[in-house]
Amino acid sequence: MTPILVRFTSAALLAAVAFASSQGRAAQAIIPTGTWLTEDGRARVRTEPCGSDATRLCGFIVWGSKPLDENGKPKVDRYNPNPAKQGRPQLGHQMLLGLKSNSDGRFEGKIYNAEDGKSYDVMVWSDQPSLLTVKGCMLVFCASQAWKRVADVAPGQLQGATDAPGGPRSDPEWAAKGAVTGSVPAKKASPAESSSMRAK
Repeated sequence: MTPILVRFTSAALLAAVAFASSQGRAAQAIIPTGTWLTEDGRARVRTEPCGSDATRLCGFIVWGSKPLDENGKPKVDRYNPNPAKQGRPQLGHQMLLGLKSNSDGRFEGKIYNAEDGKSYDVMVWSDQPSLLTVKGCMLVFCASQAWKRVADVAPGQLQGATDAPGGPRSDPEWAAKGAVTGSVPAKKASPAESSSMRAK
């Protein structure tokens, strides 16, 4: 074999190994599941595989330090650009929107902020079990936060499974097939109310 051919073959082999290694890292990305307290202490976010695609990361607000508005009522998603979602409670809404793992084993996509109704680019990863790093970007400005894992349950925290009673609600595109999403279950009518409705 000529020296040039040997060098070319070696370079091709190294490139193939590097590609296979990067593909392996992407395939082995571990979804950082758990409940995390945001850096400012204002919310707890539960992260888990998305119901519609278990390779993606979804996150939900399961607790807020100030759950009530100025009128003493539960805060709603009033700034949402989708009018159909403006009446839904902020508590339990989906915040991390189906983040996808990249070649570094980090998750990237969009994060929704109910405080202003806008979505931002975000990257999420966990280098140690007790912390989740969240890097958000708007245009060219980026900032990182460290969210701490919590194991206790705060008063008022949602504990139910996603899209089940007492749990947060997926946006329809990230829900498991057949799940009831994005809305508060209707109150069941009492026997007296049912009789009254039948009489009308």
